[in-house]
Amino acid sequence: MESPHDNRFSSQYLNLAEERLGSVVLATTDDFFAEKENIIKPGRGIFIPDKFTDDGKWMDGWESRRKRIPGHDWCSIRLGAPGKIRALDIDTNHFTGNFAPFASLEACEITGDPDDSTEWTELLAKSPLTGTSQNFFDVSSDQRWTHVRLHIYPDGGVARLKVYGEPHMDWSTIGAHQIIDLSASWHGGLALACNDQHFGDMGNLIAPGRGKNMGDGWETRRRRTPGNDWVILRLARKGEVRKIEVDTNFFKGNYPDRCSVDAVFLPVDLPSNLPADNSPESWGTANIEWQTLLPEQKLQADHQHFFEAELQTIGAVNHLRLNIFPDGGVSRFRVSGVKAD
Repeated sequence: MESPHDNRFSSQYLNLAEERLGSVVLATTDDFFAEKENIIKPGRGIFIPDKFTDDGKWMDGWESRRKRIPGHDWCSIRLGAPGKIRALDIDTNHFTGNFAPFASLEACEITGDPDDSTEWTELLAKSPLTGTSQNFFDVSSDQRWTHVRLHIYPDGGVARLKVYGEPHMDWSTIGAHQIIDLSASWHGGLALACNDQHFGDMGNLIAPGRGKNMGDGWETRRRRTPGNDWVILRLARKGEVRKIEVDTNFFKGNYPDRCSVDAVFLPVDLPSNLPADNSPESWGTANIEWQTLLPEQKLQADHQHFFEAELQTIGAVNHLRLNIFPDGGVSRFRVSGVKAD
């Protein structure tokens, strides 16, 4: 179950170290008990009581051997989405008597990958960790980073590392008439709020690629009351929408019957124009003059739907609301358009 603190991070920022964004664990001093690659996998890690390997207990995370010499262990990661780092979740889930008691984190911005001459900047000083817990840390940094290096003292295990931040894309390289996915998470799009995500997280809507199964999408519970479900997304930047894709991949007996899309431009540099927080209640009661971008459309099961001629011309926008009727699951939501200054 996601904690309120974790939700505060994930509802504002993207996990820049997410595996499906293309993040790679590059190097480590030691991963004798559990491979370094596990640290960027999705979720919080699982525990299988009777599973062992030739080297010992199988653990779903990164775990080094017991250190018998001076020093400490570390692993380095190339971020799938370089950007500004705002928060960390160093998760020791299921590591009880073998978790790392302390950790610190450094970052660098380079072309290519780090070597012995790379200069690292400390973003998190050596800090205590708690076993089988999510350990949250705020980070104050306005620089763009491409790599991070997690240090653990002196040894032990970490289930997952999530590096929350804001992807930094050079929009000056995008032409005025170039079509780009304005909603993509790796470009800076973010799922802000929804009224329900019981079966599938709203952030999956704007993740890379097509969904890999029914769990890799946004899915609401069965609605037993009047109304419909919705999700609000902030585009990577203000733009004019040219085409929308609604993909119900893998959703067969539980896809929405219909959908529509509303849009609005809300100046993000004027907080008074935005809801007080990203709670469903704040968005649901906010005095926002939504415009219809895509009128209500019929959907099919397990199908990619593309809407272009159906779109209304409403100008530049930066927030969208996807409405589904009455409930159900959507795998991916793509918003193709041109940037607007």
